[in-house]
Amino acid sequence: MMGQDAEIVGWLRGQQGRLLDLVTDWAGISSYSLDRTGLGRMADALTLSFGALGEVRRMPVPPRTWIDDLGSEVIQPLGDVLSIRHVAPRKRLRVLLGIHYDTVYPPHGEPLRIALADEDRILRGPGVTDAKGGIAVMLAAIESAMHFGAGETLSWEIFLNADEELGSPSSATLLEEAAGRNDLGLLFEPALDEAGTLASARKGSGNYCVVIHGRAAHAGRAITDGRNAVVTAAELATRLTAIGNLGRDVTVNVAAIHGGEAFNVVPDLAMLRLNARASTAEDADWFTSQLEHAVNDIDRREGFSTTLHGAFHCPPKPLDAATQFLIDHVATCGRDLGLAITTRATGGVCDGNKLTAAGLPTLDTLGVRGGGIHSPDEYLVTESLAERASLVAILLTRLADGSLEWPPDREPSSCS
Repeated sequence: MMGQDAEIVGWLRGQQGRLLDLVTDWAGISSYSLDRTGLGRMADALTLSFGALGEVRRMPVPPRTWIDDLGSEVIQPLGDVLSIRHVAPRKRLRVLLGIHYDTVYPPHGEPLRIALADEDRILRGPGVTDAKGGIAVMLAAIESAMHFGAGETLSWEIFLNADEELGSPSSATLLEEAAGRNDLGLLFEPALDEAGTLASARKGSGNYCVVIHGRAAHAGRAITDGRNAVVTAAELATRLTAIGNLGRDVTVNVAAIHGGEAFNVVPDLAMLRLNARASTAEDADWFTSQLEHAVNDIDRREGFSTTLHGAFHCPPKPLDAATQFLIDHVATCGRDLGLAITTRATGGVCDGNKLTAAGLPTLDTLGVRGGGIHSPDEYLVTESLAERASLVAILLTRLADGSLEWPPDREPSSCS
């Protein structure tokens, strides 16, 4: 490694302590997707950290509509989108860099536990990997790229949303608009494993809620007069779970059944919540038709009525030629840093699904190496902060100076 690459790596290694401090501080702020107070504090902290790059715009998003356990619609306000844009004097390329700042951890009374372990090799804490470590990587990468002159030809946009862990219901429109303004996308979700594996293809994901109304009755005197909504929900759950055995690349997870209360009352209301994953748009459409058919079967029964809510909120993200071209560029930069970049498909989803569906070639696992996400054991490998920032900074500077080609040449040359 020589020349500017070595300078970038050295500069970012000098930022390692600062980046670790930032992640530690950010992880100490509750930013659960529905905690508006905590999200506001996190937005303030990010505005302070990113402010040196340019004006941080805070864009409110509409609330989401949620179906509660009684089958009623509830309006839930969500956190702001934060955005920073840089327009290059000599525009060569426009890059969208994004990640979410919400987490899955509800706030609680006791202090959040964030601590170094294994001789400071890892940092444990809520959201350190998914995705506050990724925010730090993104910040350092763009700082470094600007420091080494990429801003002369590279226009960029930073996009930080606060509802990704909910499926980005309120920021989806802003994501789609950002996709239309840029040439390629880089998202800083954590790597798939501690080795740093990148995601290639991703399945699509759909969240659904089925509200089943039956008929209440005395469980002793008139049980046959009742129509048991809970039993019917369980029957539907079994039927939908079996869809995974019908030869399609579709999986179904029944996440919850709510309903009933008194032992001596036939329950007349039940809620079934489920998630489905599909590898292709065709499989997603097939599952939707199967679900609608199963729900309609219940609706036709005497004494029952149903309401179906939800959709495939994340379309499948197949590995297309443009994304493979981007992966190859990252692998080239990785080799020059002594990093072996590997990829694999995953069933997980993220905003990369939405950006790709909107036509933006997107690589979406450029965040830190670590593991245990969405669990009390979440951790990041501390050295990966400067490491992944170096990888992305070198990618950006090479794209900016034209030593890495973009857009890919999708038309084969012809010989006459």
